[in-house]
Amino acid sequence: MSSRIGLSSYAFFWQLSDQVSRPMNIHDALRKAADLGVDLFQICDYAPLETMNDDELAAVRTTADGLGITLEVGTKGIRPEHLRTFLHIAEVLGSDLLRTMFNVPGHTPDNDEAVQIFTDVLPEFQAAGVRIAVETYEQVPTERILDVVRRVASPYLGICSDPANTVAALEMPQQVIDAVAPYVLNMHIKDFAFSRKQGWVGFTYTGAPLGEGLLDYDYMVEKIKPKERHINQIVEHWLPWQDSEAETIRLENQWTQQSLDFLRSK
Repeated sequence: MSSRIGLSSYAFFWQLSDQVSRPMNIHDALRKAADLGVDLFQICDYAPLETMNDDELAAVRTTADGLGITLEVGTKGIRPEHLRTFLHIAEVLGSDLLRTMFNVPGHTPDNDEAVQIFTDVLPEFQAAGVRIAVETYEQVPTERILDVVRRVASPYLGICSDPANTVAALEMPQQVIDAVAPYVLNMHIKDFAFSRKQGWVGFTYTGAPLGEGLLDYDYMVEKIKPKERHINQIVEHWLPWQDSEAETIRLENQWTQQSLDFLRSK
């Protein structure tokens, strides 16, 4: 097992959405990833995945295998039945990791409930060789996520690190990186920046091309040590919709290539 650079479906967020006139499907996204020299793809929060039957899932796996791409899977929520559904999806797709987040509409578990859920389901995940990585994000304080991970105390439960998300909860990226570093199983790599709104009234917090924003990538890598610990780095974007579909797609592709170039140069 080694540390790899991969793409998330979030790297093609707009091109996979119905905001564009000819949306890509997941097979298109995999082929595009392969054209970029990528051999790892995380299908993350991609709604059609959950409604695919086993034959459709197997077809995705066949496309990935034919392109030499390993798959990872991401979802939201930790209801036991939901986690078991995605364990099955992960197994069909050959993913050894499931990224998730604590809260979804209608279910915002406290720490005790989360600990109980993970304690109940993790033996099934361990038997299948699939780890769960809970992402850091603004809806749940990082210390709460860490409390659950520490209490469960299993190598099959850890953190998906994304310091860009936590800024919205006034958690400073370096402090989050320091706190989660020992528990990280997966890394989401996206840059971010603040810009003044028109008239200098307020700010917009949004994505930036990797290497041009506020993400201290070198600090993060020094603390988490992905290469030494065989932690995959998954490229995402927070790219706002531009003035036109063509410009949005052009920039999305540009940011993806720039992110890959940046990470490969390190």
